[in-house]
Amino acid sequence: MADTVSRRGLLVAGGGTALGALGTLGLSQPAGAAPPVTARATALAAAELPASRRFNLTDGSDPLFREKPLRNATVLQSFAFDNVNRRIYVAQVLQGGLKLAEPAAVSGGARNAAGDLCVTQLDFAGNQLGQMYLLGFGHGVSMGAEPVGSSTYLWTETDAVSDGKTARGSSIARFPFVDRAVLTKASPMEKHKPVAGATNTTASVDFAYGQLIVRYSLGGRMRISAYDLAAFKSGNYTPIATVDQPSVVADSRPFQGYTSFGRYLYLLEGSAYGTYDSTEANYGNTYLTTVDFSTGAVVQRAWSKAGYSLSFREPEGMGVHLTDPANLNSARLCFGFASGLGGARMASIYFKDLLI
Repeated sequence: MADTVSRRGLLVAGGGTALGALGTLGLSQPAGAAPPVTARATALAAAELPASRRFNLTDGSDPLFREKPLRNATVLQSFAFDNVNRRIYVAQVLQGGLKLAEPAAVSGGARNAAGDLCVTQLDFAGNQLGQMYLLGFGHGVSMGAEPVGSSTYLWTETDAVSDGKTARGSSIARFPFVDRAVLTKASPMEKHKPVAGATNTTASVDFAYGQLIVRYSLGGRMRISAYDLAAFKSGNYTPIATVDQPSVVADSRPFQGYTSFGRYLYLLEGSAYGTYDSTEANYGNTYLTTVDFSTGAVVQRAWSKAGYSLSFREPEGMGVHLTDPANLNSARLCFGFASGLGGARMASIYFKDLLI
């Protein structure tokens, strides 16, 4: 599929020019642009985990939207909600055959190996509003969205390290979404490396409680840390809490996403539909798990049949949707699925909204 991008929308290695709205990537946040105080926990002022309710994973699942096309025809990898500006951002590995900042079109395999991503901007009904391209960033396992006035700042992995087939980020980037812009990992942007020596580094924003969640590999273990978002942006990388990823998660199934809501961490795993355990015939092997950030203990784990009639049905990505940004009780725990034929993948998002 051909894809043309105005050169005014390009940011190229070495700090080329971009759309006027992008400027120097807004490394300072406008005054008064923080999330509503009513949607944050006061406990974070003391760098503590907030008291919060948790989602009941045995609650039934409902579709936010089902089988919507994204800008590229590849599998969705992750998504994030800007609950204030009412936008969803979806990351996927760039499809083959596109020419962006390169002299010629690049194959899909080369895109995957380099860590090249497409981010599609959607409304809450799943309709496309725009797209952005990130070259050399990673695999898109997770991402976060932070509302700053009428803009959305994305938090993604970057500085991808490749094994020749795929790539994973080694640091965290923060930058504004600008429609049709292209960033490379050498473009000017805010970057963070909170854990020395960590690899496979990704991020998620807990807008409701003002937290940034970072998942990374260190010393052969996958770990997840919660940070105060404002402190993290100022360079304070002291975590509020850190837990090991439970061994029961992704022990025999691919890890597919994570998010948090207050003191609880939520994890998603599963393979594409058609790979079954003996007890999961006809419904796939998608599991959701809740972890208490204060103890690292698994407090609930549930098998999901959401979207069971989707073809292919690969679980991908998690996020929390607040239907009312000032009301924590309006929260929905969302998780995605890729479906459809290869070369024409579609995106679906389902949610659970029973808080206990």
